Amino acid sequence: MLYLPPSSISSPLITSNAKNRKKLKGHRLLCSPSRVLHLRQIPSDATEAEVLSLVLPFGKVTNILMLKRKRQAFLEMAAEEAAVNVINYYAPAAPLLRNQPVFIQYSNHRELKTDNLPNQTRAQAMLQALNAMQSGSWAVTSASDAGGGLCPGLGCVLRIIVGNVFYPVTLEMLHQIFSTFGSVLKIITFTKNSQFQALVQYDDPRSAYYAKMTLHGRNIYTACCTLHIDFSKFTSLTIKYNNEKSRDFTRLDLPSGDGQIYMDQPIAVAYGKKPSLSAVPGALGSLALTTPVAPGQMTYPGVVANSVLLVSNLNPEAITPHGLFILFGMYGDVHRVKIMFRKKENALIQMADANQAQLAISHLDGQRLYGRVLHATFSKHHTVQLLREGQDDQGLTKDYSNSPLHRFKIPGSKNFQNIFPPSDTLHLSNIPSFITVDDMKNLFASTGCTVKAFKFFQNNCKMALIQLGSVEEAVHALIELHNHDLGQNHHLRVSFSKFTI
Repeated sequence: MLYLPPSSISSPLITSNAKNRKKLKGHRLLCSPSRVLHLRQIPSDATEAEVLSLVLPFGKVTNILMLKRKRQAFLEMAAEEAAVNVINYYAPAAPLLRNQPVFIQYSNHRELKTDNLPNQTRAQAMLQALNAMQSGSWAVTSASDAGGGLCPGLGCVLRIIVGNVFYPVTLEMLHQIFSTFGSVLKIITFTKNSQFQALVQYDDPRSAYYAKMTLHGRNIYTACCTLHIDFSKFTSLTIKYNNEKSRDFTRLDLPSGDGQIYMDQPIAVAYGKKPSLSAVPGALGSLALTTPVAPGQMTYPGVVANSVLLVSNLNPEAITPHGLFILFGMYGDVHRVKIMFRKKENALIQMADANQAQLAISHLDGQRLYGRVLHATFSKHHTVQLLREGQDDQGLTKDYSNSPLHRFKIPGSKNFQNIFPPSDTLHLSNIPSFITVDDMKNLFASTGCTVKAFKFFQNNCKMALIQLGSVEEAVHALIELHNHDLGQNHHLRVSFSKFTI
């Protein structure tokens, strides 16, 4: 029978000698890996399935001991290497169950002996069901009979809702993430109720299950693009076109079409009600991680984590560091800009972080600027060097680190929710009451733009929309007029709009 750790290990009322013993014990546990993991501070209402979900992505579990009254559990992994991977992954930040941190350490037991222990039938039945799944024997009925509700409606298709979208999420990105857990056959992306959603079909239910348990509740990027995952009501997806919105990876011969998608059940039936997201907060380690990153953030192979952009094919007669600062500042906080002295068609732009740099690339690469199509990519440099004392490059290098015009320096700002690609319609704000429609039209016409339409917001005369002759004209106007002084210390705010007039 397993010797249970004394309850005093979680009590704050211990003597200094006991503290020293505990410290030495903790040090010994950290330095002595074991196949048995000790989990503490488990929520009292957490299920066996939720506890197991914390370690299942790292390897097979061979035994489990649940101590619900003590809010503890012991999990025995099949291999010591798997236990080491669990400890290493959760070292930076404790995983969450039902929004509460759970602490994991090595146990001083080398194996679990749970024979004849009371109140372990449910946990053992759940573990047996999971082992059957891992070995390919998908006994769904047995899993459900275990009482944990682990596999109701288990299938191969997952429904993903991406919340708090700050950076763009693409079909290719989803394929990269979900392929880690098995063979992805088909993906459909769409927007419903202003939410970015996707359907992902695997070739077997086991892969779908592990993907859901591992990724549900995770952020693609730090503090944003949160994945909410549930099993879909669809049993399979039928895709007619391969394009940026839908993809059948088993049918590379499909045409690109117009993006229309087809499924085997009516969308109105499946999505007529508000989605019910799983309560299982699978804040787990993503097996897609290829390099160490901050907890809650994923990286993707082939994406260089660099905050410095190389921008090329610029018009040297028109472009300025300030113009690049304003334009790229639509998608992140620009810290430094350097136009090359000997090759003024090229520039280096240092963003606040690599995520903002990626966002700028996705929206501005290929955009026409002053008669040329600019190209933006990651630079091999990791910082933009400022000039040494005495150097002069004719004002081509600028430091904007402390600029008051940064749009994203305030956490939770509404600017995070209003990032859109360049369009011919601009959103204007901070307009004083004495400014008329003709004043605004004349202002934008003075930059050489054609004003096609202008409209004040009905309930807020401080904001307006203006439609110009082309996207390129709107880009030029944004550069020229953002922060323009309209008088009486009112500075115009300009951004790209998702609406048209």
